[in-house]
Amino acid sequence: MKEIKTAGVIGLGALGTLYAHLLTEALGREHVLVLANKGRVERYRREGVFFNGQLQDFNYADAAAVTEPVDLLLFAVKFGGLDSAVETCRHLVGPDTTLVSVLNGISSEQVLGAAFSPEQVVWCVAQRMSALKEGNHVTVSPLGELAIGVPAGQNERHLRRLTAFFDSISFSYALPGDIATHMWSKLMCNTGCNQAAMLYQCGYGALQVPGEARDTMLGAMREVVAVANAEGVPLSEKDIDGWLAIIDTFPADGEPSMRQDGKAHRKSELELFAGTVRRLARKHNIAVPVNDRIYEQVRTMEAAY
Repeated sequence: MKEIKTAGVIGLGALGTLYAHLLTEALGREHVLVLANKGRVERYRREGVFFNGQLQDFNYADAAAVTEPVDLLLFAVKFGGLDSAVETCRHLVGPDTTLVSVLNGISSEQVLGAAFSPEQVVWCVAQRMSALKEGNHVTVSPLGELAIGVPAGQNERHLRRLTAFFDSISFSYALPGDIATHMWSKLMCNTGCNQAAMLYQCGYGALQVPGEARDTMLGAMREVVAVANAEGVPLSEKDIDGWLAIIDTFPADGEPSMRQDGKAHRKSELELFAGTVRRLARKHNIAVPVNDRIYEQVRTMEAAY
């Protein structure tokens, strides 16, 4: 396959802004499109987008006006906007386009594979970063990395192409031995960390010390382990300890994305986290009382917006 020389990013939340910044720095502005519909592009240009305090000179593009496929297309929208993003960018995906999603959860790769080709999708987990978005200002520290891979039996040509590209631009990535298990592991982290922070209206600081928020986070994580095991995914307490070691290094005043959604009165990713766990728990007749409580209480919070 030819080298990756052009990229598109759709979605300018915290992670979309981070990766638009890193790719633009590496490839140059003319080779990285920040894609959206015409109205959103005009807003980006009018209001500006700031990354770590600096106004970004992104190459904003009305996706409908772009005619050539890109070599790499990175999806960074919320899950509820993924279907719309797929339609917005469908004509930008050629037979050789490599597709990456940095969305939370364990579902977006299947959505992209169904819309295009599973062979073009490199599975991905965005990890080890603390990202905060307030209005049009994004702050990320540390920058973290992407864990990437493809499921067993899938052709690895797009994965090899992506790692060669990342190596060429000194982009930080990891190659877990089993990307599917790793994605479940990140789901476990988010189900605990994100949801506890939203429920208790706190940042990482309250999750790093003994107390009700940390206990809830751990309880929700342990329920994910039980459900994952029933699904044949070998998560354990060791995986929880690994994520705690990462969470405990984040800035105490930093906030997971669901806490940021709650403060902004945006619909959160509750269905991706507790919703997914509850559905699979019913399938296996597993009790998940912590996630049940979180689900009901967060739904009540969101209904009051």
